[in-house]
Amino acid sequence: MKSLLLLVLASFAVAGVPGVWSGQSVVATDLREMPAIDRLRVANLLGALAHDSMQGRATGTPGSARAARLIAAEMQRLGLEPAGDAGYVQRIPIVMTRVLRRGATDSSWAPRAAASFAARDTVQPASRRGEEANVVGVIRGSEPAARDSAIVVGAHFDHVGVGRPVDGDSIYNGADDDASGVVAMLEIARALKALPAPRRTIVFAAFTGEEMGGIGSRWYLAHPVIPLERTVAQLQIEMIGRPDSLAGGEGKAWLTGFERSTLGEALAARGIPLVADPRPDQNFFRRSDNFAFARAGIPAHTLSSFNLHTDYHRPSDEVAKVDVEHMASVIDAAARAVWIMANGAAPQWKPGGKPE
Repeated sequence: MKSLLLLVLASFAVAGVPGVWSGQSVVATDLREMPAIDRLRVANLLGALAHDSMQGRATGTPGSARAARLIAAEMQRLGLEPAGDAGYVQRIPIVMTRVLRRGATDSSWAPRAAASFAARDTVQPASRRGEEANVVGVIRGSEPAARDSAIVVGAHFDHVGVGRPVDGDSIYNGADDDASGVVAMLEIARALKALPAPRRTIVFAAFTGEEMGGIGSRWYLAHPVIPLERTVAQLQIEMIGRPDSLAGGEGKAWLTGFERSTLGEALAARGIPLVADPRPDQNFFRRSDNFAFARAGIPAHTLSSFNLHTDYHRPSDEVAKVDVEHMASVIDAAARAVWIMANGAAPQWKPGGKPE
């Protein structure tokens, strides 16, 4: 870990960072002051989010609401500025709709976002109406020329709930997918709150409904904290609970769509242990909440270390299988990446990189 820090500091001292405050020594001091990621706190928070009492955090269920309350309480504890329409909570009107899933012969009820609360309230019967929520907090930028622009750091807190039992276990806890990403988002916020305020505003968003077609991220894009034309980048954190040998093993991560924008190369050049997605055939760039931001024109990528483990979307995605040392190291690197993004040059799409 110390060698990573020295490498990052050396890159500032030798080359500087385009767009960062003119006093490079101030930036270096800030990075030295960034607190270490507490492994025990990471494990405890992960255990709370992926506990059986959350019932798999399926969208529209009491378990999802409990998870949202836990995340909001943690944002308040961290001292983030609330950025929802009810404190940290960004409310979303939900309607239960009949859906025929791929390969199924019978339809089932699934939550979908209504166009507005007024539209939701016209749906009959009333039992089909509901409410979901994103959880959103902010570190406000400090530089007059940049604080009205933002980056969004996101992770989805929903999972797939209670389902078909496997070896007697019917709760799909989603420890890696994506309680690990939510813990990372919160711990990044904790680390950056210990530093002087960044140039740009940083929006921390825990999205609901990623497993249901991106309900939360799509709602956020329609109701952004900072206007989309001033949102310069989005970083989604998804499934960092286990090392991936193709990314270099413990403490290393990969970035979806690495070749599409200048972000990945800029971070790697500054010592962030990040490589291109080693499995482009899996099309991960399009499989998380980052893609909705990318389609809106914002350079957006997902940071992950998913190694295609067989516990994906199974009850066996449990806390006991998470490598906390690896996860904490990735969070440390991600916190430094977010600091660079909040203070450096805005990433740009490369020719042909922006999805149509």
